[in-house]
Amino acid sequence: MVHWTAEEKQLITGIWGKVNVADCGAEALARLLIVYPWTQRFFSSFGNLSNATAICGNPMVRAHGKKVLTSFGDAVKNLDNIKGTFAQLSELHCDKLHVDPENFRLLGDILIIVLAAHFTKDFTPEAQAAFQKLVRAVAHALARKYH
Repeated sequence: MVHWTAEEKQLITGIWGKVNVADCGAEALARLLIVYPWTQRFFSSFGNLSNATAICGNPMVRAHGKKVLTSFGDAVKNLDNIKGTFAQLSELHCDKLHVDPENFRLLGDILIIVLAAHFTKDFTPEAQAAFQKLVRAVAHALARKYH
């Protein structure tokens, strides 16, 4: 279990309350697919992912990005039970989708970049540290079934 200080919880929930999950989710997933093109193999049913313009304009990327960040929001709501919150998703990604768990860490790092770009004033070094701790906890919870 991750230990959260009151300040970390406040920083996370304060910023997360301002996040537009559709926009930030679409941007985060698009960046993952562009920066780490090998991750595209998990999204072959999404159609045209041939270049950055196609990826950013792809409605399936946008929809799945929103879904991913909506799930990430569940971690924000359940900071004291992240492993339990992601138990089923861990099983799905391990047993059915066979996603390399390293991709969870990569997406978390990209989410940090997206949040920093969207919330430049609020995303202080302390906020970054809190979110870095959160994305690592989520990545670890999603990779749990692999161990």
